[in-house]
Amino acid sequence: MPTSSRAGSPRRPRGGKPPARYHHGDLRSALLAAGRAMLAETGPSALSLRELARRLGVSHNAPYKHFATREALLAALAAEGFKALGTRSREATGGSGDPEAMGLAYIGFALDEPAVYRLMFSDAIDKAAFPDLQAASRASFDGLRGAMERAVGPERAAAAAVSAWALVHGLSLLLLDDQIPAALSAGRSKVEVARLVLRAFGRKP
Repeated sequence: MPTSSRAGSPRRPRGGKPPARYHHGDLRSALLAAGRAMLAETGPSALSLRELARRLGVSHNAPYKHFATREALLAALAAEGFKALGTRSREATGGSGDPEAMGLAYIGFALDEPAVYRLMFSDAIDKAAFPDLQAASRASFDGLRGAMERAVGPERAAAAAVSAWALVHGLSLLLLDDQIPAALSAGRSKVEVARLVLRAFGRKP
């Protein structure tokens, strides 16, 4: 005759593990953190809400309370990336908007967060469908344009900002993909290479 369970002991589903309990209290933040980790592991195409739910020990439906689709989660990750990039630029310049410091901050972010950085500019997200992502991207560019306005004046600011963005964005991708010629990269860190290139443009990256 089987013995009865002790009073107060939780019952387990027959043949299974005890139900997972979620203690964080902020599932959205946890999903974003787990999403960043999975993005670095697999890239955006393999990221799934179901897998994130499994990793966090919540029901398969729980993530959908915060992100209606996988693309919505990707959009939130990209928006976070633009905000982090803006914060990094402001901290690097101390609010001065120094172009070289901004350029190095941009490249440093790309090198430190390559998966998020690539997502921010990828076609995996229909940016027009996500106003928060559009706003974060626009704010990031506006910060650069403001710095260029102080450097070259309001009439040339927009063109100068696009020029600066093209330089640092292209340089970031070259560094990430190890495409810098050996004559320049040999014996130098990627940040040192970036600094040399930016200074070659007369402190106007």
